[in-house]
Amino acid sequence: MKKLLIATLSCLPLLAQAQGPSFPCRQGGSSAERLVCQTPALAKLDRQLASTYRAALAKTGQPQRATLKAGQRGWIKGRDDCWKAADLAACVRDSYTLRIAELQARYQLLPAQAQVRYQCGTNAANEMQVRFYATEPATLIAERGDRSELMYQQPAASGARYAGRNSWLWEHHGEATVVWEWQGQEEVCQAQP
Repeated sequence: MKKLLIATLSCLPLLAQAQGPSFPCRQGGSSAERLVCQTPALAKLDRQLASTYRAALAKTGQPQRATLKAGQRGWIKGRDDCWKAADLAACVRDSYTLRIAELQARYQLLPAQAQVRYQCGTNAANEMQVRFYATEPATLIAERGDRSELMYQQPAASGARYAGRNSWLWEHHGEATVVWEWQGQEEVCQAQP
């Protein structure tokens, strides 16, 4: 009985670690880190992000690896800035879910659900390739010329609406209305066979 108790007690740190976040919890961490350490659902999201980040690193070559690492450091700083939000827990949760979806789409960790080529306007050279991903939330990557935009699905009364940092796309019945840059003009693009 005593050996069983000792064996059980020695496993507790491993069990606690498996349920905690991917980083060591410490007293002096940011308010976001402390919240992740105290909240099982957020700790689970942290472990999921750590796994997704490792998978993205494994898919990148050396030049892109530095960019990915810098992006992750920037994301951590952004997550830690959630102390400024009215709802710290919601901000931290959203920060994790958006980062996981971003890495899954940008590094093609999930297969594209669909790929559509759109012709924008009458100029044959003005086309856009769009890959849709079943991430949570749903995402797309739109490529046009030498630019690539990640967009997240937004609520819409009809069709599917996605918004990115400087652009948005609303798809409805094979037609996409697109704004490609901040305060740019709306364009109507037709899906091509």
